[in-house]
Amino acid sequence: MSKQSTGKGGETHQTATGDEPRLTTNQGVVVSDDQNALTVGHRGPQLLEDFHLREKITHFDHERIPERVVHARGYGAHGYFEPYKSQADLTKAAFLQNPKERTPVFVRFSTVAGRAGSFDTARDVRGFAVKFYTSEGNYDLVGNNIPVFFIQDAIKFPDLIHSVKPAPDRDFPQAQSAHDSFWDFISLTPESTHMMMWVMSDRAIPRSFRMMDGFGVHTFRMISTKGDVKFVKFHWRPKLGALSLVWDEAVVINGADPDFHRRDLWSAIERGDFPEWELSVQAFTEKEAEGFDFDVLDPTKIVPEELVSLRPLGRMVLDRNVDNFFAETEQVAFCPSHVVPGIDFSNDPLLQGRLFSYLDTQLSRLGSPNFHQIPINQPKCPFANFQRDGHMQMAAQQGRVANEPSSLDDGGPREDPKAGFTTVPVREEGDKLRVRPESFADHYTQAKLFYKSLTPPEQKHMIGGFAFELGKCQALEVRKRMLGRLQLVDKDLAAQVAAKLGMEGQAEKLKPAVPVGDPEPSPAVSQYAGFEGGIAGKKIGLLTTNGVDAKVLTAVQKGAKDAGAVVEIIAPKVGTIKTSQGKEIEPDHFLTGAPSALFDCVVVAPAEGSADELLAMPQAVDWVRMAYAHLKVIGVSEAAAQLLDRAQIEREAEGVVMLGKPADVANFYETASASHRVWQREPA
Repeated sequence: MSKQSTGKGGETHQTATGDEPRLTTNQGVVVSDDQNALTVGHRGPQLLEDFHLREKITHFDHERIPERVVHARGYGAHGYFEPYKSQADLTKAAFLQNPKERTPVFVRFSTVAGRAGSFDTARDVRGFAVKFYTSEGNYDLVGNNIPVFFIQDAIKFPDLIHSVKPAPDRDFPQAQSAHDSFWDFISLTPESTHMMMWVMSDRAIPRSFRMMDGFGVHTFRMISTKGDVKFVKFHWRPKLGALSLVWDEAVVINGADPDFHRRDLWSAIERGDFPEWELSVQAFTEKEAEGFDFDVLDPTKIVPEELVSLRPLGRMVLDRNVDNFFAETEQVAFCPSHVVPGIDFSNDPLLQGRLFSYLDTQLSRLGSPNFHQIPINQPKCPFANFQRDGHMQMAAQQGRVANEPSSLDDGGPREDPKAGFTTVPVREEGDKLRVRPESFADHYTQAKLFYKSLTPPEQKHMIGGFAFELGKCQALEVRKRMLGRLQLVDKDLAAQVAAKLGMEGQAEKLKPAVPVGDPEPSPAVSQYAGFEGGIAGKKIGLLTTNGVDAKVLTAVQKGAKDAGAVVEIIAPKVGTIKTSQGKEIEPDHFLTGAPSALFDCVVVAPAEGSADELLAMPQAVDWVRMAYAHLKVIGVSEAAAQLLDRAQIEREAEGVVMLGKPADVANFYETASASHRVWQREPA
């Protein structure tokens, strides 16, 4: 049996006692510390000589060919970025200077755990990667829709992903973290607690890519035109608001349309409803960072907006779908190490590992160091160097010289100390150590901050998320250990999860490495605390029959258009139907192929005298009942009122709008716009 001990940061170490094999490198060298990479001092950069880190991550990066090891299921689109004004006081990066200049971008959204053929609405982190084709070279801002991460040190990334991937012996579950190996790892890794609060929240099941935040996760540096340096944290905020599905709805969508997010993004761009995000940063000095009660180099921490407000930089619009999915979305190569003058790195230990890992991954996936010559990866500015040959070399360089300095070439490329990229001169010193900084040791205060900041419905959903996932764990000790972690975050949270599992009083007693603080809530991390309403970009499902009232149909379609939403028509069967005025309509869906889960709000308006057709269909009753259960606003014509009765829904229920006349449609849209969901209905 191995011996367990706890490190200064609260992480669990399992050390050999002599009864089992010792952990070694692939060369047979016994490993003394598998928890921490080799750094200069406690908070310094990682060292290239760390052969264990390099071997471990290199092997991990090459485990899958050609599919990405993580973020395999992705979808992308082209667009542009334009700054609001010059940001010269913050950064000298050229793409952030001229508000009249549009920088082309390519964005890839993704899920982390599932394979390329998995479904879109799994509970998972979403990748949010942006490639800026700037005049100074390509800049890749490679982030997620959650601002923190599971681990603090890149050396643990292979372990994290191995734990969440399908078990090696049985190869399941797919795109699913609700299993023993994942939660065993998480429960033994207290630094993951904050991230798990986000993943078990609604953030992990976004309504669409268009309604999803993005974050750079790490702390970066920006250098102004005068040479001033500040730390920054990147934020993407969607114009439509950050909105999510509810869990039961996501489960239905997985079966009805596993390409739900892909289809949504493609369709929005095709109809000219271009998604838009605002890019902002939190900017602060190193001296200000020293005054925070957390370490900004710790990727499991946020900088609360109450501490440092957001500074808007510009907007990004996606306005063109890809021409070829494989050539563009599959072959695009993002690397955090791709930066431009004016943007630099910090000593975040997870970021430092990513700077190596992503490039190594591209060499494996795309088969050559010449992956930058693939059109989707090519800079749109001039580029030239003396790198030659190699697999998949596309360029036929001319001349006899492939080196510098040289007096034999005729005007070859030369370095430019003035315009070229220069690293921020930061003094580093310290012993070579494998340690975790003591300033990284508080794993629960910000987790508590997140939970306290959520609205009651969001808290309820998180409790349900934890209960569902832990309920899938067969190992009792894993569930007990995780309940112990939750007790350190919030006793009521832990108690409610335990009650759902039937494990009251069984939480393992755990002691945090440092005392847990009691922070003030930060409403900015809640999706709905500051939601201002609106249905722009959403879909209204109109369930009707042949002979639909033309006036009602026109009113529903006009109201949606005025609000920037879309109406899709669902009929009982496939085939053309007619309005009451005889106009032929091609429905978008048939009833059994389009559950109400696919729509943000619904209208049920059969033709006069045709309600019996829907009443005779159990699917129609279920369609309305499901919309009600998923907390959606429901508009119901007088002809369809009996459907409510059959579904056991009161006509005066919250969020149910009776459409006695076409003018009542305005009331329906006003109700639907007020809130993303009818939260008052949920306790029932």
